[in-house]
Amino acid sequence: MSPKILIIGACGQIGSELTLKLREKYGRSQVIASDIREGEGELMSSGPFEILDATNSSELEDVILHYDINQVYLMAAMLSATAEKFPMKGWQINMDTLFNVLNLAKDQKIQKIFWPSSIAVFGLSTPKHQTPQQTIMEPTTVYGISKQTGERWCAYYHNRYGVDVRSLRYPGLISHKTQPGGGTTDYAIEIFRDALKHKKYTCFLKADTALPMMYMDDAIEATIQIMSAPEKNIKLRSSYNLSALSVTPKKIAELIKAYIPEFEIKYQPDFRQSIAESWPTSIDDSSSRKDWGWQHQYNLEQIAEEMIEGLKPKVSIKFDG
Repeated sequence: MSPKILIIGACGQIGSELTLKLREKYGRSQVIASDIREGEGELMSSGPFEILDATNSSELEDVILHYDINQVYLMAAMLSATAEKFPMKGWQINMDTLFNVLNLAKDQKIQKIFWPSSIAVFGLSTPKHQTPQQTIMEPTTVYGISKQTGERWCAYYHNRYGVDVRSLRYPGLISHKTQPGGGTTDYAIEIFRDALKHKKYTCFLKADTALPMMYMDDAIEATIQIMSAPEKNIKLRSSYNLSALSVTPKKIAELIKAYIPEFEIKYQPDFRQSIAESWPTSIDDSSSRKDWGWQHQYNLEQIAEEMIEGLKPKVSIKFDG
């Protein structure tokens, strides 16, 4: 029997692509998209959509009961760079939405939850290379603090109430299909767009700043895979490390020059540099690979090719001005 799914934050960077993939897998009527605003044409035309403020618990419950939802993917969040500008609002959005969904699951009004965590849960005291699944976590950003707190609450609701909640610590995500969402790793999307449009890019991180990254298709596949895994295979109820590769702005720029030889890059680090330096340079995700069979598909060369080819028809039309 196909699940009846509600995606909260369906218009965001991950949610928009996840919605389309889940509708392709389970059928358009089985996946209800929701957000505080309407999204792009393809998302809106592909299946049911509800305007929903997930910080409002009664509004959320009404939608869940109306559609007989049994699975929720909670993708709504204020990301790292944006949350640093609006810390209290970032905390409220990131935490209130999670509690609302966890409490509905505790009351047995939904059966399964996906909630995304992030490498932002780590901090300056965390081992930076091949960061282990269980380690010191002293996040330095509002986003990271909310994600670390959320991990503990997810584990608590599972242990105390039996809530089937599953989570991944996403690395930086690269995609040509949606706009960046206000994250510290967004340079890895912006650099391709500016390269195609202007043949130059000014990076807000230093050239040699290594961060874990992943192509969006891999992240979507991992998300669906962990939610489809037998419950007995999910050993960790806080959040699983997830990884594919580590990359620097300099390395991406070198790959772009193979396609656009005249491309030039400058480096003007801003407040996001200190955020990046508090995060790991590489991630050990062996628990994900062992417990539920995670394997990434895209290497950096393939990602660069996908980004260049995917953005070519869009840049001059959609991103001018």
